[in-house]
Amino acid sequence: MPLDDPATVKEQYAREDNLRARQRLYEEVSGPHPPDVLWQTLVEWAPRRVLEVGGGPGELSERMQGELDAEVSYVDLSPRMVELARERGVDAQVGDVQSLPFEDGTFDTVVAAWMLYHVPEIDRGLAEIARVLRPGGALVAVTNSVRHLSELRELIALPEGHKETFSRENGVEFLRKHFAEVERLDLETEVTVRDRGKLVDYQQSISVPTRPVPTDVELPFVVHARTTIFVAMT
Repeated sequence: MPLDDPATVKEQYAREDNLRARQRLYEEVSGPHPPDVLWQTLVEWAPRRVLEVGGGPGELSERMQGELDAEVSYVDLSPRMVELARERGVDAQVGDVQSLPFEDGTFDTVVAAWMLYHVPEIDRGLAEIARVLRPGGALVAVTNSVRHLSELRELIALPEGHKETFSRENGVEFLRKHFAEVERLDLETEVTVRDRGKLVDYQQSISVPTRPVPTDVELPFVVHARTTIFVAMT
């Protein structure tokens, strides 16, 4: 089942457990850690009026408010994620990036971190993002390669879910249809997993059928995260 299947996305983010299980995989990394590079990118961009789409539990929105003194709005399809973001003091509402409830030119920055591959009509979503950005504004988008975590995918027989959705490999092609200038930064990060339980939790958090993690899997298990940050300017 593809990553942009609405029923799968709704099930995955109805609560935070699945997301947290996948995040725990990255507790020991070597090389550039994508969330840290994303944060530095935002610090350098210095946004003032920000929209975060698909923001999960709202940590990034909360941090942009507190540390960058930015005025932040937030939308997510998941009522539970909106609830968690509101608990952090974020101005959050249930909403769809394919039909944003904001006027043209409202924001100088839109942040879409690890979520555009969930959008069924990616061109419609990107057109909406471009619409709500001011002239000279930017979309900061983070996605993965089709080879992201390839070692783990092979271990549990997980299909390549990003191939037909927004990925490192096709992101520039999608973005250039809606934005005047596109920059990209590719990140390669080594992830070391010393606890089989983390691999099991990751495998069980996936909605599609997969193979169980072998009981005799060799530890530490090393995988490679392949992530790209795009900055697309109007």
